Amino acid sequence: MKNKLNYKKILIIVVSIILIILLGLGVFGIFYIKSKLNKINYVNIDPGKIEVNNEVKEEEGLEGYRTIALLGIDSRKDDYGRGNRSDCIILAAINQDTKEVSLVSVYRDTYLKLTGRNLDKVNHAYSYGGPTLALSTLNTNLDLDIKEFVTVNFEAVVESVDAIDGIELDITNEELKYINPYIREINRVTKHSSKELTEAGEQHVDGVQALAYSRIRYTAGGDYKRTERMRTVVMKAFEKAKTLNVKQLDELTDILLPKIYTNIESKEILSMIPEMVSYKVKENIGWPYKTRGATIGGIWYGPAITLESNVVKLHQEIYGQEDYTASKTVKQISNEIIRKTGYTQ
Repeated sequence: MKNKLNYKKILIIVVSIILIILLGLGVFGIFYIKSKLNKINYVNIDPGKIEVNNEVKEEEGLEGYRTIALLGIDSRKDDYGRGNRSDCIILAAINQDTKEVSLVSVYRDTYLKLTGRNLDKVNHAYSYGGPTLALSTLNTNLDLDIKEFVTVNFEAVVESVDAIDGIELDITNEELKYINPYIREINRVTKHSSKELTEAGEQHVDGVQALAYSRIRYTAGGDYKRTERMRTVVMKAFEKAKTLNVKQLDELTDILLPKIYTNIESKEILSMIPEMVSYKVKENIGWPYKTRGATIGGIWYGPAITLESNVVKLHQEIYGQEDYTASKTVKQISNEIIRKTGYTQ
């Protein structure tokens, strides 16, 4: 259990590497891509079984955007189905006109209505029903229409970051106080020998050090600041992708592609490649925007305050729907959460 917990906090980095690979592949040409894509684990999921709210099906506000769910699960084996919690959930919203990408990290403890089930932590959806239930839950609670996903586990975390020759991070004095115990712990678990950091400031970090940075949670801001650090690593890794050379790319793909599980077909990935090199991360946020801890039945949850207002803000800021009104389903779930928690603000 301890080793499992060691990695649950860093799954977001693995997911970021997916973006790195897809960007990097686009630089080196279609023939090279074709030779590598057969390493990916493809699964056919019936899109008709992925729930979408009726109002979302009928309105046109999401047209022009492609949203892909990037899921990091807590499995350390090649098991990507139900029974694994998705402790990292990132929505990559791609504006197909501007090529701008908004990354939305959904907090894993967010209190939502699992489609066809009860209110629970959003990361439990994948465990109960695999990617189909995970996508359905995100759609029905956030008024989205997500049909595509990419899942990855954390086996190749350190090796993947090292394969891109690390990233640059600005370590604060407060973070320096906490990072080295994490470095020692990850070294022990992964059998690496990464050096401890001795000073604050901008510096080059390797895979172990980047993971340690992303795990820090005891500074001001607690778990939310930790999630911000994770998103920082995503951004840094995303930009570093554009500097990969052939050797680095080849090493990275061989490490990570066999760890990817997706319903995006190879031909669809190939069609996206020419545009991927133009993608630029516009924003990188955590969701819900406003949340507050609640203990229900002895279990800690992170409900949105309120779900309805957080969904409206998401559509306004990410999808440009200035006059957005939440669906009937979202309003019903929002009221149910209020009844359970008593939180209205």
